[in-house]
Amino acid sequence: MGEFVLKMPDVGEGVAEAELVEWHVKPGDPVREDMVLAAVMTDKATVEIPSPVAGTVLWLAAEVGDTVAVKAPLLRIEVAGAGDAADTEPVSPANNLEDAAPVAMPVKAPPPRSGTPVAQPVIARAALPEADHKPLASPAVRRRAQDKGVDLRQVRGSGPAGRITHEDLDLFFSAGAQPLAPARGLQPNTAVEEIKITGLRRRIAEKMALSVSRIPHITYVEEVDVTDLEELRATMNQGRKPDQPKLTILPFLMRALVKTIAEQPAINATFDDGAGVVTRYGAVHIGIATQTPAGLTVPVVRHSEARSIWDCAAELARVAEAARTGSAQRDELTGSTITITSLGSLGGIVSTPVINHPEVAIVGVNKIATRPVWDGGQFVPRKMMNLSSSFDHRIVDGWDAATFIQRIKNLLETPALIFIES
Repeated sequence: MGEFVLKMPDVGEGVAEAELVEWHVKPGDPVREDMVLAAVMTDKATVEIPSPVAGTVLWLAAEVGDTVAVKAPLLRIEVAGAGDAADTEPVSPANNLEDAAPVAMPVKAPPPRSGTPVAQPVIARAALPEADHKPLASPAVRRRAQDKGVDLRQVRGSGPAGRITHEDLDLFFSAGAQPLAPARGLQPNTAVEEIKITGLRRRIAEKMALSVSRIPHITYVEEVDVTDLEELRATMNQGRKPDQPKLTILPFLMRALVKTIAEQPAINATFDDGAGVVTRYGAVHIGIATQTPAGLTVPVVRHSEARSIWDCAAELARVAEAARTGSAQRDELTGSTITITSLGSLGGIVSTPVINHPEVAIVGVNKIATRPVWDGGQFVPRKMMNLSSSFDHRIVDGWDAATFIQRIKNLLETPALIFIES
């Protein structure tokens, strides 16, 4: 019998580390050659890691959510015979995982999908005290507090390690604190759930934090009368061919963006604030913020400047569906030069969109609503929609931002102009 160490492989594209997002095995599980052991994520691409050998899992070196460096140990496998394999090496006294440092900061591991506890690795990890997660108290104290509708997190414990006693509850009540008096048939819900942020949700959090912390946003809101545009859209949908997609308002906005960018190319850019360099692009690669079961992604309609209304609609539908099903390729999720964000009927009246770093602008679409509009002689019903758009104020001045949105407004309110070649 021998033991092999599977190390984090080089997933390519120059990355030095990746986030572990899923384990497919646990200690004690038998594995066969080429069986998928784990999944890691870099940027927005998920990579599955197969086993190069057959054997039995002895030890897991990382937990879901850990960031693992390339070539760092992932797990130990007991095999019938020792041999060399890619990204593996036999365990020896000089290369024993028990002497290795953990590959990431220790965290409290969530239970595996099977419900069977994962055996802890032999590497010593700093355990978080239970008191950091819930108050310490005996079952009798907990039952009494629950009966009285008291949240024990509000009670100061005087026992060892802050343990709450019956005397502490008595003191809590004598100080004038009033327990919850539940209505008939109702009971207080004292459940507390901790959810570890991993995978795409973690990437989204990091991206949003980076954008807000480094980009001084300026948000400009303008209302647009889309009555004529909606009539045109309905007419075009009625006359569309069987192989043509149904038009939403987004393809019209994409074409309006393309025409406006031709007049204000500084908006179609990215800013490397570390190098102090703004890069302007001739190509208009429009990112479309899309909600998926895994979270927010931004599939990209590349070269929108070379696409018709129908082509924009078809490509938008294709990349959005790929993003929702998790089948999008890396180049379909990266490389955007400007982004559109829309929540459709949930778009609200006004929003403050966060720029998709390192871009310098994002155009937000709010919901369409019929409102009374004064035409100079009377109020008439018109279909109105707000555009809430944000700009990097280091690169885009307020005047330029306003000019940009006003030009888009003009095109959407007079949609025939969208089809006129400049």
